[in-house]
Amino acid sequence: MELLSRVDRHFAASLEAKQRTLEAMGSRIVQAAELLAERLRQGNKILVCGNGGSAADAQHFAAELVNRFEIERPGLAALALTTDSSALTSIANDYAFEQIFARQVRALGRSGDVLLAISTSGNSPNVVVALDAARELGMTTLALTGRDGGRMAGQLGGGDLEIRAAAVATARVQEVHILIIHCLCDLVDGLLFAKEES
Repeated sequence: MELLSRVDRHFAASLEAKQRTLEAMGSRIVQAAELLAERLRQGNKILVCGNGGSAADAQHFAAELVNRFEIERPGLAALALTTDSSALTSIANDYAFEQIFARQVRALGRSGDVLLAISTSGNSPNVVVALDAARELGMTTLALTGRDGGRMAGQLGGGDLEIRAAAVATARVQEVHILIIHCLCDLVDGLLFAKEES
C-alpha cells in the first residue's frame, strides 16, 4: 500500500468526522461555551479530566484558559485533574484507580463549578465516577464523548451537556475533541472579552 494513500485516507476520515460532528453538535458546542462563560463570569471554575490522550486534552484545555488562547486577556479559572502525580498515585494506591478524579472533584469542586469530562468511549470508569461526584456537589457536567456516548451519555442530568464526536475510531474522536476544545476556547474568549478583542 502506498504510504501517501494511507495519509490521504486519514485526512479524509478526519474531515468527514469533523463535518458530521459539526452538523450534529454545532449548536451544542455553542451552548457549552455559553455555559462555561457564564460560570466563569460568576466566579466559578472549570475542572477537567480524562485518561491517556484525553488527559492530554484536559491539560491542553485548562492551559488555554489559565494562560491565553488567541487574544490577550486575564487568566481564567481552570484546573486539569490529571497533572498532580502525587495525588493521582496516592488515591490510586490508597483507594482505587476509579477514584483518582472523583476524590479531587470532591476536594476542589463547589456548587456552580463545571466538570468537563473527556472520554473517547464514554465508558472510562474513573471519569464516570467523577461525573457522579460532581453531581453530588451540585456541579454542572459537560461530557466530551465519541462512538455511542457510552455510560457517560446515560448519566447526565437536566442541566448537563454531552458533545459527542461523530466517529468510532479513537484517533478520529480525539481529533474532533481537540477541534471542539479550540472552539470552546475561542467562543468563551469572545463571550467574556469581546470588547478587549475589538
